[in-house]
Amino acid sequence: MAEGQLIFAVDDETGIRELYQCALDAAGFRVRCFEGAESLFAALREEMPDLLLLDVMLEGEDGYEILTRLRADTRTASLPVIMVSAKGEEVSKVKGLNLGADDYLAKPFGVMELVARIRAGLRRATPARPVLTYADIVLDDTRHEVKVAGAPATLTRKEYELLKLLLRHAGQVVPREEILTAVWGADYIGETRTLDIHMATLRKHLAGSRAEITTVRGVGYLLQ
Repeated sequence: MAEGQLIFAVDDETGIRELYQCALDAAGFRVRCFEGAESLFAALREEMPDLLLLDVMLEGEDGYEILTRLRADTRTASLPVIMVSAKGEEVSKVKGLNLGADDYLAKPFGVMELVARIRAGLRRATPARPVLTYADIVLDDTRHEVKVAGAPATLTRKEYELLKLLLRHAGQVVPREEILTAVWGADYIGETRTLDIHMATLRKHLAGSRAEITTVRGVGYLLQ
């Protein structure tokens, strides 16, 4: 993922816009915030963001109406959009997804979850590299094959997805929340200990490698 990717965020609450600005700046993104449809579409005529955070409940045009306009325009038809709303009802989430939203984030949300959802959305929008390498690890996503120090490694599906994610962020700490969202899905509500167990088995597969998976306590994991 390229650093400094541009995020647009639409919310009519000053506090939420300030939260977006601070949190996304700290995460290495560029961010522009807007109160509503008019200022958003004016900005879209100037530049195109990499992803849009769009609140549902807005003065004037609401988020659903804005999303409908975005999907009807060829310039913004494929723009990744995460709908944000205090509404927790399934019908609200389904409506946004049916209109073309890529994800749905319910308020109140944590900063780490926000950043993880954004990064996951950006990854889905970025064409995947078919071959990922780091040190003596090679993952061929076309053939679904992994080699460690020249020897084939047989991984489960989850182990494979974990390794692929770590390879894409090799040398960087990947937060636990981002890993769970990317590998188990945004709506995963199971025991987070599952992640530790899978990482332990993945480490065994990499035992003969020059690279290793390091636990960054309280944050996540690092392939180095």
